[in-house]
Formats: sequence, structure tokens, C-alpha cells
Amino acid sequence: MSSIYPIDRKEQVTLGGLRQTIHIWGTSRRNPVLLFLHGGPGVPDRHSIAKRHLDLASAFTVVAWDQRGTGGSYLGCPLESLTLDQLVSDCAELIGYLGRTLGKGKVYLLGSSWGTELGTVVCARHPDKVAGYIGCGQVVNGHENEARSYAFTLEKATEAGNQEDIETLRRIGPPVDGQYTPVFEGLMAQRQLLSKYGGHSASQGDYFKNMVLPILQSPEMTPLEKWGVAKGYQLCLTRMWPTIVHYDFLRDMHTFRMPYYIFQGRLDQNTPASLIQDYYDAIEAPDKDLVWFERSAHSPLGEEPKKFKQLLREKFLAIEKENPT
Repeated sequence: MSSIYPIDRKEQVTLGGLRQTIHIWGTSRRNPVLLFLHGGPGVPDRHSIAKRHLDLASAFTVVAWDQRGTGGSYLGCPLESLTLDQLVSDCAELIGYLGRTLGKGKVYLLGSSWGTELGTVVCARHPDKVAGYIGCGQVVNGHENEARSYAFTLEKATEAGNQEDIETLRRIGPPVDGQYTPVFEGLMAQRQLLSKYGGHSASQGDYFKNMVLPILQSPEMTPLEKWGVAKGYQLCLTRMWPTIVHYDFLRDMHTFRMPYYIFQGRLDQNTPASLIQDYYDAIEAPDKDLVWFERSAHSPLGEEPKKFKQLLREKFLAIEKENPT
């Protein structure tokens, strides 16, 4: 079946010694490159991009990437390679590959949740490779992030008088230095209740229905890739969370050489909105902006897509006009 996009390539590229899956869609090689950095770690967004966001391909060459350890990049991934440093290196290597094959010197990054940690570090370490950055569900401080997210969930369960949920939260206990015990099971229990009480999506709802079912039903991903998500999600979180949660960008990483924008849901309690303003105020960049999405929680791209994509085009195409990649 032929594609409606002149550029439509799903392929594997070797990054850091591991074959990893990407999908590229575009209408013209002249367009700037937009690389999505998914959340988790271990939660690919290729299925969502293919279904909902390819309207961006009219202005950008859109790239979805299954990061190492999950989805189409699960098989053969060495456990010891699941580190922030390795994923930053993978990302820089991927940008180099995209530059060679698409004829662009830099890319635009759109990071979501954990992808904002990855993207922010890439911006700081490889400024020559990034033309502009947007963070959605921006992380700021790992320890404080989890403390506030847990407190919100417990408060809402208490207000609802739901003893079962209260007992679940008391059983896993508040996070210590950003971590639950056990790491994966505790985090999943808290995130499921966070979703139930509207801290993940403004529409509330079931975590499985919102996060897992769309992947299972997606024609973009093969059965083997879906298996890679099911296995990789737990693997990546279990291996990486104990180290990646120890960040404080307000203290350590707020000076950038490219435009740096934050698109934040006002209702977000996954990466709590209450942490954003102080970080934004500290940022030094050629251009910066903090855009609030009043009807969104953790994913304004999904909850207010029209506004999000309109502003993304305005921000990035203005940069491209002044400094073509």
C-alpha cells in the first residue's frame, strides 16, 4: 500500500551499538526535522504520532524513535546500557544520522515527560545539534516531583473518601528521594491512582485505557514491537528510575544556546505544574516562553492538540526563518 507521504521510512538504525527503530514521515526534504522524544522511560509514542500528529508533516519532517530498551528497540538491549548518558549519546548519534540522510544540520526537539529530561540534557551537552526545544510535561526536580505527585493523589483519595485507594497509597508509602519500594510496582500503583483522580489527564479515566490500550490496538506497531513495549516498559523503569530521578534542573541546568520553550498543562500532577514557574524564570536562552494549557494535565499535545500544534509551528518556523537548519 503506497503512502500519502513522499518521505515515509520505517527503519532500524544502529545507535550505540544497538539496532533501534525509527519512523520518518515528510512531504519535502526542504522542511526542518522534528524529533519526538517519548516519555517513560520505556513508553514509545510512535503509534500516537502515526495516528494523530502527522498533520505536522506538512511543515516538518517528523521523526518518531523507540528509545533503547523498548518497542522496536527492545531486542538485544544490554541491561547495563540503560542509562541517561547512553540515551543522550544515542540521541546525538540519531541526530547525526538524520542530518546525513535528510540534509539538515540541526533538528527541533519535542520532549514529553521523561523525554524532557533526555531533551534538556541533549540541549545542554549538544547545543550544535539542536535548533529549538519544546518540553511538554517538563520535569524540573525528581525528588520534589514525586513528593508533590504522591501528596496530590493522597489528598484526592482522602477527599473522595475512598478507603481502598488511601490504603494502597499508605501501603506503598510516600517516595523516598523520588523512589517507591519496589520501584516499578510502587510507581505504577501511584500513577494509576493519579490518572483516576485527574492528575495525568484532565478527563481522568483508567490508566490502562489511556496508556496501554492505544499501543495494543495500533497498526503502526508489529506484534513483536508491542511485545517489546510490554517487556521494555517495566525493564526501562526498573533499571533507569533509581538514577534518572536524581536531577534538579533549577539548580544544575538552565542555560541554553537555543530557544527553549515549555508547553505545560495547568492541571498536571504527574510532572507537577507548581514546579514550572521558578524553573522558567531561571532559564537563560536566546528566546524562551512558558505557555500554559488551562484545560490540560500531563499531555497538552493530546488534550489541546489544535492549540499545541499551532503554537509549535509558530515557534519553530519562526526560528527556521531566521536561522535555517
